Amino acid sequence: MNKCIHAFFGVFFLIMTSTAVWGQTTAQISGTVRDQSGAVLPSAEIKATQTATGAIRTVTSDETGGYVLPNLAIGPYMLEVSLPGFRTYVQTGIVLQVGSNPVLNAVLEVGQITDTVEVEANATLVETRSTGVGTVIDNQRVLELPLNGRNVMELIFLAGIANTSNVGFLTSVRNYPTVQISVAGGITNWIHYNFDGTTHNDSYNSLNLPLPFPDALQEFKVESSAVPAQYGVHASATVNVVTKSGTNEFHGSGFEFVRNGIFNARNFFAPKRDTLKRNQFGGVIGGPIVKSKLFFFGGYQGTIQRSEPTQNIAYVPTPAMLAGDFTAFAAPPCQPRQVTLAPAQGFVGNTISPALFSPAALKIMAKLPQTSDPCGVTTYPLRATRSSTCLLPGSTGSRATSTPCSEGFTSPI
Repeated sequence: MNKCIHAFFGVFFLIMTSTAVWGQTTAQISGTVRDQSGAVLPSAEIKATQTATGAIRTVTSDETGGYVLPNLAIGPYMLEVSLPGFRTYVQTGIVLQVGSNPVLNAVLEVGQITDTVEVEANATLVETRSTGVGTVIDNQRVLELPLNGRNVMELIFLAGIANTSNVGFLTSVRNYPTVQISVAGGITNWIHYNFDGTTHNDSYNSLNLPLPFPDALQEFKVESSAVPAQYGVHASATVNVVTKSGTNEFHGSGFEFVRNGIFNARNFFAPKRDTLKRNQFGGVIGGPIVKSKLFFFGGYQGTIQRSEPTQNIAYVPTPAMLAGDFTAFAAPPCQPRQVTLAPAQGFVGNTISPALFSPAALKIMAKLPQTSDPCGVTTYPLRATRSSTCLLPGSTGSRATSTPCSEGFTSPI
């Protein structure tokens, strides 16, 4: 029994850690190492340290002095370049964003290896390798900008090249937020959604699958034009989404957002105030399991929504109809033109004997609302209640690996 338990946890750990590996392929650093005269320096050791987690990646410059550090998780970094006979070159303040590929060239000075030349790079890193045109929506804008229903898809419009559109090959109703967006005039179905390094498109309509709520999202990038070959799935654009990850420090937050008609002024043309009531609540937490080696991150959001629309219209039998008189119902304005009900069904001059009515139907009619309208028109409020939950589990030095969301609708109440 113990062996089975150990095997189960072993398989679970492998699944979680393996999904985390591809989740970090989001950025890279490259460059050339030279001396003060401009000559290239092969065999120099380049070390990139992610300061938030302590994760270290090393590589050696080639015969042309060039180096590449691919598959780096986004976040703050420190770059160190060392070679015997030269002072160590240290560059801090490097912040990698999703899909970025900065070129960081190092110039080593002759001296003892214990000496250090430190460069602070607080300025924005210039992208010189990618041919695509993109906009990064960072974590601050994700959290602070108002979003209707906290749907992060609306942030794509901040790229300035996107708008809502009904153009597309396939559309369908889903129980999760799906927005048809046209980027740079492209077809809405031709946007490639990339979530933590893997395709995140609905296989039926090629629109987006559920995206995490804002507090669990680190940043994302909207990229169009001549995007790199790695994003060559769709012709319109690529939306590259990255979730938050655990670090060497414990971080967490809780939230609740409320929308209620009592806080709103009545629309001048509306007979009553907005009745929508929406509560969205939850939180996120992340931190170390084994410092500088193993991390966790998780989040939860619940949504409860109620509303009472007042413009639902239905038709019920009038007292005259229940008495067998359908004269008013068969004539204008209830009908576009005068109608003669079929004599074969028992009607004579648009009247019928109530004895022919179904007893079961009459019992149902007793439960329906009464109306004084000659056509049988009645209006009624129908309260719709909606609830949804989103749970994002994650482990190891990575970020959330799935976005299971479920929604339920109850109507009427």
